Amino acid sequence: MIMSHMNGYVQEASGQAKSHRERAVDCPGEESSLVKSPHCSAHMERIQHYQEELKKRREEDSRGKHDIDPNASLRLKKLSQNPKVGIDNPTFEGKEKATKDTCSQEAVVGELKELVELLQALKWAQHCLTDAQSQQDAELIMQLLSKEDFRNAYTIYSAVSQQMTRVSPTSPLTAQAEDLCQEVQKILQSSQQMEGLELKALLTNPHLQALMQAHDSVAGQEMSEEDVVEYHGETVKLVRLEKARDTPLGATVRNDMDSVVVSRVVKGGAAERSGLLSEGDEILEINGISIRGKHVNEVHDLLQQMQGTLTFLLIPSSQIKPAPHRQTVMHVRAYFDYDPSDDPFLPCRELGLSFQKGDILHVISQDDPSWWQAYRDGDEDNQPLAGLIPGKSFQQQRETLKKTITDRSREHQGKLWYAKKNIKKRKKSTSTLSRTTDYDDILTYEEMSLYHQPANRKRPIALIGPTNSGHDELRRRLLSIEPEKFAVAVPHTTRNSRIHELNGREYHFVSRPAFETDLAAGKFIESGEYEKNLYGTSTDSVRHIINSGRICLLCLHTRSLQILRSSNLKPYVIFIAPPSQERLRTLLATEGKTPKPEELKEVIEKAREMEQNFGHFFDATIVNMDPDQAFHELRRLIDKLDTEPQWVPTSWLC
Repeated sequence: MIMSHMNGYVQEASGQAKSHRERAVDCPGEESSLVKSPHCSAHMERIQHYQEELKKRREEDSRGKHDIDPNASLRLKKLSQNPKVGIDNPTFEGKEKATKDTCSQEAVVGELKELVELLQALKWAQHCLTDAQSQQDAELIMQLLSKEDFRNAYTIYSAVSQQMTRVSPTSPLTAQAEDLCQEVQKILQSSQQMEGLELKALLTNPHLQALMQAHDSVAGQEMSEEDVVEYHGETVKLVRLEKARDTPLGATVRNDMDSVVVSRVVKGGAAERSGLLSEGDEILEINGISIRGKHVNEVHDLLQQMQGTLTFLLIPSSQIKPAPHRQTVMHVRAYFDYDPSDDPFLPCRELGLSFQKGDILHVISQDDPSWWQAYRDGDEDNQPLAGLIPGKSFQQQRETLKKTITDRSREHQGKLWYAKKNIKKRKKSTSTLSRTTDYDDILTYEEMSLYHQPANRKRPIALIGPTNSGHDELRRRLLSIEPEKFAVAVPHTTRNSRIHELNGREYHFVSRPAFETDLAAGKFIESGEYEKNLYGTSTDSVRHIINSGRICLLCLHTRSLQILRSSNLKPYVIFIAPPSQERLRTLLATEGKTPKPEELKEVIEKAREMEQNFGHFFDATIVNMDPDQAFHELRRLIDKLDTEPQWVPTSWLC
């Protein structure tokens, strides 16, 4: 049942990948395998007809802005009816010539009328004034207004002011002013010249940085426009986006029959920042070039050559858009390796994000549950667009299917082999294989958060490694050099105490029933039996060291890691890996050990096995090439916990 369901899922996904193959419109990559779709001439004729009508309408609107009817201007109409003040006013005969531009003519005559009205108002005010000083002041003002130099200066001022009010704000040259400032700051880092230092101080000023940030925010909105019109009952959308040379558009397209459809809007691109392109929009034209009927590879090549303002003619998606909500970033640690070039289900190979087991990924969009958009930690500056990674549920389904096929194959082989044996052994094998179909432990991603350890509660350090890798020696060296800073947890045992031993110093001596009760309750990180006595390290013993303000050092077997991580101790796990076989032989020889070649090989193989099966639990790895270098690297990692926050499972902080 499971097998058939998953097979159907894969077939559906495979068919979907073939029929809905996406192509990033402006990212270089391999050619798509889609076949070019036929052209729909009827629809294109309708769109072209609409384009001609739209062009005529815009030309008429443009002419209307410049051809002003004098009768439409209330001021010109009044001037033409006034016998005293008009275009050919005798008061200013020969002083002003009528311009050919009716807009300028209206402005000039209007401003002259204002001067005449002001002179008339001053004369009326002068008759109303009773004191001689006020009448003299009014006379001086009227003389000033009547002078030719003043009238000329006022005319020039009025013309410039009128022109300035008519000019609309210019479009921003860039929406990356903040990035340009940072780039200039980097260039000026090594400058010692006075001008360079002054410019650097200016660019680092918080107020100027805030201004640049505000400028980019406004510029991003100004550089993106959208017009929606009705044509033959169908909504057609005109979208203008600004595509910079170093900023990708950030969208993928797919062929759907003879249409080119926006399949995905990628975070970090101009399309996503503008909010004008939506998934499901059909692209009809780009900068006047017909797109319908083109192959997605042709669209990719076309947009690769375009820069500056891009004008899209779109048929908006009929899908109901969900209410906009603030996307929250989810930080995850990957528990598997991923190579996009090997994934046949990846919808757009150019946007696939490769990563390795243990990498931290910042997931910024889960709109598509099968394909998340993410950045790899540390690569945000070099990765302008978010990359596509498999979603958690989708990857678990694929891993489940892969494991099912593998287990069925092994089971089939096992049955063939055991058919030659007795029935009892064959039944035992079958029951063992059936238990391997439990997929609850399939690991894909784990949500992570940054954690800074408190000064009085140090994280325990767990050193992991195979025998003879050197992890025991490193722990002993730390304890001997700084015993006041490092300590080991006092273990529990069921054996009797010896004469020189004190309870709670060498061991916690407990009865066997008490030990077994605590063991069943999950209070031991690790435990074992030696010479009929039980031994173990409890979480309470580790917590006692932590509460004392010291760092607890642990040397554990890998099977204890799951228990340690499920506790609330927040361990920092360091894997001590052995060097090459020859180097390992040399290091052990300095300690007086003469291991056999097969023993050296076993150490290397054991380390590889531990890293393969438990590497997702390791916070850091040290290859023990040289004991002194390994020790200094270990100290550096431990000291870093006091100065830098570390990624830990989010469940630890709940």
